[in-house]
Amino acid sequence: MLDDQEFKQLMQLTRKGNREAARRLVELYEPEIRRAARLRMTDPKLRRIVDSMDICQSVFGKFFRSATEGELQLESPEQLMGLLVTMTRNRVVDEHRKQNRKKRNSGEAPILAESYMLVEDSPGPKTAFALKELLAQVRSKFSADELEIADRRNAGMTWEEIAAELDESGEVLRKRLERALQRVRGQFANPSEGTNFS
Repeated sequence: MLDDQEFKQLMQLTRKGNREAARRLVELYEPEIRRAARLRMTDPKLRRIVDSMDICQSVFGKFFRSATEGELQLESPEQLMGLLVTMTRNRVVDEHRKQNRKKRNSGEAPILAESYMLVEDSPGPKTAFALKELLAQVRSKFSADELEIADRRNAGMTWEEIAAELDESGEVLRKRLERALQRVRGQFANPSEGTNFS
C-alpha cells in the first residue's frame, strides 16, 4: 500500500484525469474491492446475474467521476479503502433491490438478501473468517430437515418447487422454516437457553 505522501500525489493526478494514476489505483485496490463484493454477494441467483468484476467496475467508474469533479477530499490510503468498500456494499445492496423489483414485477420469488447484511464493512481475512464462523454457528442450530428447506430456499427456489422435491405441502414447509428461524433467533438473543431444540 502507498504511504500518505505517495497517495496524495496519486490522488492529485487522478483528479486531473491522469490515466496512469487511475490505472495504478485500480491495480492497488481492485483485489480488495472484488473480495468485498464477493463477501456480500451470497445469493447464487444474484451471482449468476452480476459478478464481482461488474460491481468493481461500477464502483471505480463512480469514484473516478467524483474524483475528477472535485467532490472527494481523501488524505490517506485507508480513507480511500473505506470509501471504496462502502461504495461496494451500497452497490451490492442496490443490485439486490433492482433484481428484487424485477422478480416482484415478474411474479417470481425475490432474491434473499438477509445473509449479506451479516458482513461487517471492514475488508480483510478476519471478516471472511468471522462470517464463516457465524454462519457455521447458525447452521449448527438447525436440524438436517430444516437445513434442507433453508438451503433450497436460499438457492432461490419457490415454495412450490421445494414442495415438489420434498413431497410435502409448501405451506407446511414454509411454516416449519419460519418456526426454525424464530427458534434460532431466540437462541442467539438468549444464549442462556442453550442450543437444545429437539
